[in-house]
Amino acid sequence: MKTRCVFSTPDLVAARAAMAAARAAGIDDGDISLVAREDIELEKIPDHLMQGRNDFYPAAVRGGVCGGGTGLLLGLIAVAVPPLGVTLAGAAAMTIAGAAFGTCIGEMVGFEVPDVVSRKFKDEIAAGRILVVIDASKDKLGVAEPAVARTGATPLPFHAHTALT
Repeated sequence: MKTRCVFSTPDLVAARAAMAAARAAGIDDGDISLVAREDIELEKIPDHLMQGRNDFYPAAVRGGVCGGGTGLLLGLIAVAVPPLGVTLAGAAAMTIAGAAFGTCIGEMVGFEVPDVVSRKFKDEIAAGRILVVIDASKDKLGVAEPAVARTGATPLPFHAHTALT
């Protein structure tokens, strides 16, 4: 599992220096992304470095798990009630249908919800600072964090496990 950490930089030059330090410390390009105000992102930051600005994927997973669990529970209750005549195959079908429905609803809701980094550091982003987000194992972060901090990037209080990166 990877851990996500966030650094704040005053401009794109400082963000590039922080990214170079992270790469030199062994962080892959795919594990580094940037978050900034929309006008800064559109003008200066290449698309492949921008982090998603919504909670789409995590919300889809949460919706699928909750919907599948609900479908399974209802399916097992339907199997236990003799007059309904639902089989275990019917319970499995209800689980799959619940997971599919939950995933769809989760995606729709998650598309409108800002991601956790954007929510937590909205003041930093609004002030025009560029956030450097790094997702890596604890071992790699142990080497990369001091290297990135030496470039002048400010470490922000955020360390979270990420399963969807």
